[in-house]
Amino acid sequence: MTKQPSGPVLGTRALNRATLDRQLLLRRSPRSAKDAVAHLVGLQAQNVKPPYYALAARLDGFAPEQLSGLMADREVVRIVTLRSTIHTHTAADALTLRPLVQPARTRELTAFRKGLAGVDLDRLAALARDLVEAEPRTMAGLREALRAEWPDADPHSLAVAARCTLPLVQVTPRGLWGRSGQVALTTAEHWLGRPVEPAPTPDAAAATDAAAATDADAATDTAVLRYLAAFGPASVRDMQTWAGLTRLRAAFERLRPRLLTFRDETGAELFDLPDAPRPDPGTPAPPRFLPEFDNLLLSHADRTRVVPAEHRGRAWQGNQAHRTLLVDGFLAGVWKLTEDALVIEIFGAAGAGSAAERAAIVEEGERMLAALHPGERYDIRFGDVVAQAG
Repeated sequence: MTKQPSGPVLGTRALNRATLDRQLLLRRSPRSAKDAVAHLVGLQAQNVKPPYYALAARLDGFAPEQLSGLMADREVVRIVTLRSTIHTHTAADALTLRPLVQPARTRELTAFRKGLAGVDLDRLAALARDLVEAEPRTMAGLREALRAEWPDADPHSLAVAARCTLPLVQVTPRGLWGRSGQVALTTAEHWLGRPVEPAPTPDAAAATDAAAATDADAATDTAVLRYLAAFGPASVRDMQTWAGLTRLRAAFERLRPRLLTFRDETGAELFDLPDAPRPDPGTPAPPRFLPEFDNLLLSHADRTRVVPAEHRGRAWQGNQAHRTLLVDGFLAGVWKLTEDALVIEIFGAAGAGSAAERAAIVEEGERMLAALHPGERYDIRFGDVVAQAG
């Protein structure tokens, strides 16, 4: 008989408030932009602007130049890591997280086997490294250069193989606030001037626990602890969803003596750090404007701690995510910025909301606009965002 998880039950609101606190969304944090990016273990960044909006929602006094300056100075970078998507990471995390998720990047190549028939992947990686380290290359440029070596292979598959086998970062000006630039790639090692390597263990206790483990085990254990610090309490499945990895149960079991365990309302076992914040479920949660693909909505297998069942799927249209609005800590609407207005759609009966609730949303919208678009004038109005999406 399977042993049922034990431990206190954490209800949805308790999980919501704990996660918001870890995500710096319960109250604005005085952390620096770099410290916040490190604490959050990166920011989802398929598009250029979301990391800026993500930090504006989380940090007190944030200005876009703070993150843009870090990127220009190569203290943060844009790189494919978690879930095979672009993230903005600190330089240190770019160098240590990529080895952690490399097994998933290697598995991606199975879908391209036909297009890579006859291609020596080790040779491809070496050639691609020489190409992008000689000068940053676009994916199209890399594809054409590799095609000259393997004319019978599928060009797209060749470029994907380079991306999957090498830790490629997007060089600036791509990613800078108010600047434009196509995606051009080089290796993380070349851009940052130091090698990719596993993450160090976070403290002496972890080092002791990992003494008999492999370097890979120690790096995984470190990632578990950091995930819980930013997203916990959480299940094994939650972290696997966040990382895009499988078979992480062993790491949680190694760390079990150092962790607390809980259950959610469905009986799923949740793990957490003993000293991590778990606020009272009644703690007020101010409105927050989040960008598309925000970490908060993508980092758990069970997203009900943020997304009410009745709003499931409403943050998406096809494969594109809407920018989302939190009210009382939960997904409550979507928003968009037009040329002259911040348009907000609140879910529910006719977009209903109390006067006080709407006033708080408008105040938060004004704060967001002042941080990211100072000197620009926007109306703030409530309307139908999804119908206007083009």
